[in-house]
Formats: sequence, C-alpha cells, structure tokens
Amino acid sequence: MRKLIYLLLLPLAVAVTACGGKKGTSNNESTLATMDSVDAHGLQRMQTSKSETDFKFKGKDYHSVVSRTPDESLPHVTNEMGDTYVDNKIVLRLTRGNEKVFDKTFTKNDFSAVVDAKFLSNSVLEGIVYDKTTPQGIVYAASVCYPQTDLYMPLSITITADGKMSIQKVDMLEEEYDDEPSN
Repeated sequence: MRKLIYLLLLPLAVAVTACGGKKGTSNNESTLATMDSVDAHGLQRMQTSKSETDFKFKGKDYHSVVSRTPDESLPHVTNEMGDTYVDNKIVLRLTRGNEKVFDKTFTKNDFSAVVDAKFLSNSVLEGIVYDKTTPQGIVYAASVCYPQTDLYMPLSITITADGKMSIQKVDMLEEEYDDEPSN
C-alpha cells in the first residue's frame, strides 16, 4: 500500500516541485521562472523550474540541482485535439562538496530503453525530482507524460556514489498488488 501511495503522489510531487515547492528538513529550494504559456503560433510550453536539494548519503553531504526548460530544438508533440507542445529538457547536477558526481541533460529519449516508442512519441518529459537515498544510491522520480493529461509513465533514476546511473520503469500494477494484504 505504501508504494501505491507513492505512485499516486508522484505527479503531485513533480507538480509541487515545478510550481514552487516548499522548504523542508532536507533544505529544498525551488524557483519558478515563467508560467505555462502559449505563444502566437499556438505552441504550448511548461514553465521553467529549478529545484535544489541538500541531503546526506553514506555520511557525506550532497547537493542536487534539477532544472527544467522547454527546448525548441526537440521535436514538438501534437495531441489528438491538434494542440502542439514544446518538449522539455531537464538538467540534473549532483555534487559532493566541490566534487562533481553527476551532470546530465535528460530528454524523453533517455528513457527509450524502458518506455514504449509509441508512448514516447506522444509524450513530453514532465519532471525529475529527488526522492530518497537507498543502499543502492540516490533515487530520483521521473515522469514522461501525455501533455496536460493524467496519463504518465513513472520512472526511477538511481545514481551511485561514483556517478553511475540506472533507469527503471516503476511498474504500478505489480507494486500495487504486492502491497495489498492477502485474503
């Protein structure tokens, strides 16, 4: 049940981070640069956002910066209604003191190994947020979604202390049933 709640809250966590976030015990800071917009050509864009988080992993202090910006150089996504959206790129930087651990610019195509090509072609990269630390590494929740809908693919990015990355699709049905008590 705990995992089901997490999966239901993932879009909210992405939205909260994208829409300003809040300061908490892990010293999170989020800033909002612009609001969602539609330009003169009818192109729709998500707002630019930046979230910074400080946390400890294996006894060391880490600083994470996640920045999302619409990117005109990426292919546009058009929905069934004919609305056209600009896709996003998300920069994830992770440092330990003055040492760079991880620095990558993500697009939705970085998830092509775990997300179906048809879904990717109709979706945008919605967000990446710091989630937690585990013995395996630092975990971020990511989301690729159909624009302005509740249809999304929850993903998990794990980064090890030496900067190696792995990506997994979060299987909602399996986890939902795994957490349900047996009758």
